[in-house]
Parts: sequence; C-alpha cells; structure tokens
Amino acid sequence: MTFALHSRLEQDTTVIGDFPLCRVLLSKEDIGPWLILVPKIDNLREIHHLPHEQQIQLISESSAVASILESSTNADKINIGALGNMVPQLHIHHIARFKNDIAWPGPVWGNTQGIQRGKEAQEEVCAKWRDQLSKVEGFIPANSQ
Repeated sequence: MTFALHSRLEQDTTVIGDFPLCRVLLSKEDIGPWLILVPKIDNLREIHHLPHEQQIQLISESSAVASILESSTNADKINIGALGNMVPQLHIHHIARFKNDIAWPGPVWGNTQGIQRGKEAQEEVCAKWRDQLSKVEGFIPANSQ
C-alpha cells in the first residue's frame, strides 16, 4: 500500500519521522512548536474510520507527542485538534501554546501573521524534535534534508 501526504501538508510542513501508524510533521509556521500526526493510510478522513486497534495506536502516538511537547517547552497549554476543513486527509495538530504567543488566547488559525521559518531554521527545529521524539519507542527519524 502506498501513502501520500495531501499537497497542502506537503507544502506547509517538513517530515520529522514516523511512528508505527503516523507520519510526524513540523509546521513551517514560526509560531512555536507545532507538530502534526498523519496516519499513513490513504483516503482516511476521520478518526472513527480507523479500526479500534488503530484508534488506540493513534491515541498512544498523540499522547507521546503531547507529552514531549509539554516536557520540552513548559507550554501553558498543549492544543490538540483534527479540523480538516481545508485538508480532508486526517491529520492531528499538536501545538504548544504560550500566554505570550501571537494568537493567545485565541486559536492559531486566522490569528497569526503566517510567517514561516527559513529553510535553515526549519531544519534546526526539525533536528531538535527528531532528537526529542527519538526517545519514544517506535519512532523512526526521517533523514535530514
């Protein structure tokens, strides 16, 4: 079976690596740590469309990402959400939020300036999260770009 990221996710993120079920992406938006999990199953739109065992795996992988974000950043809140209004492929956002970030206390969508990291800065941030996530059993880091 092949797996392809939606073109919008491909354009707006960088691959950090893979868990058994999900690909882990880093948003290019320079608001702070914003990781995205995408189950590696084509044409998947909703969590409840997964078999029960994969739902449990998704929650496990999501919890690992949230825990790493929390412990690594001292964030005021970890926002987790699966919206999919513009990108129908199931993807779950994990965003470390801080009381002093540009969008606080509102959602990040529509409340930032949309500034993206440069290529070098993006790779530095990716390397940090590859290192952090490598502590989680089952995570396989992507090769550096």
